[in-house]
Order: sequence, then structure tokens, then C-alpha cells
Amino acid sequence: MQLRRNVLTRRTAAALLLGLAVAGCTPQPAADRPAPAAFDDTDTAWIQLMIPMDERASLLVDLAPARAGRPALAGRAEEAGRRLKDELVDLRELLEVSGVPDTRPHEGHDMPGMVTLDTVRRARTVTGESFDRLFTESLRAHLVQVRRLCTSERTSGSAERAKDLAAVIERSVAQQITRLDALR
Repeated sequence: MQLRRNVLTRRTAAALLLGLAVAGCTPQPAADRPAPAAFDDTDTAWIQLMIPMDERASLLVDLAPARAGRPALAGRAEEAGRRLKDELVDLRELLEVSGVPDTRPHEGHDMPGMVTLDTVRRARTVTGESFDRLFTESLRAHLVQVRRLCTSERTSGSAERAKDLAAVIERSVAQQITRLDALR
């Protein structure tokens, strides 16, 4: 019995020492690299709202080449489409970095400035001037709301990477609104 206790005690001690040695070998964060800022609720809400906003706007923008009455508007839509696709790549990457799962909390919601599915359905049934009017009004509402959301993220968010992306999008949106208004 005494021998068995000594063996168990030695095995337990050996296991503890091995566990401590392994724990000491785990990679430690580099002292010269600051830890990334945590994403707060504002950051994640902004990302989770911007993705469906841009996805919906893309549905409308994709219709413009075939339905727009003015070539300049079709050109503006192609530019907007490229920007939306780039933004979506950046936003999805940011969502992944944040560690927040892509649960789509705003799926099916019609938020202020969001292109509604009804608007997309109507846009599929019109061409020329009717499409142009629907397109410019809907895209402008989207851009104005995106600018507001980006301003809010920059002032209230905590993750620098998210705030930096919001600043980039905000500048882009301001330019797009100016160009869109010039087509009116």
C-alpha cells in the first residue's frame, strides 16, 4: 500500500511539473507589439449593420447598367458597385478579426437608408427615367445613412481598425454623394 501511494504521489508530481513546464513554453505576446484594441458593442453593431446595408445597395446598383436611362448614371452605378464590393470585403474581414460570429442580426430588417427588397423589386420593373429617379433617391438615402453610421463609429467605437475603416468609407461616401447630386 505504501509503495502504491509513493508511485501515485511521484506520478502526480511529475504530471504537475510537466504541466508547468509546458505552460511556460507557450508563446508569449511580444512586448513591443501592443495588443489590438477590443471591439466594443458600437464596433460590432456598426459592422453587422453595414454589411446588410451594402449588400442591399449592391442589389440595386447591379441593375443600373441594363435599366438606367442616362449613361452617366450607369457609369456612376458601376463605380458605386466596385466600392460596395470593396467595402464588403473589408467589413467581412473586420467582422472576422473582431471574433464576432456572422449571425446576421439585421437580416430582413429595413433600416433607415437601407435599400428595401420592395425597392429592388420595383427597380426590376422600370427603365429609363423612372429607374433613374428610383435609383438616385434610393442610393442617396443609402449613402447619407452610411455617412451617419460611419460618423457614429468614429466617435463612439473603440477598435482603431474599425474607426479607420469608417473614416475611409465616410470620405468615399461624401464624394459619391457629390457626384450623384451632380447627375440630378
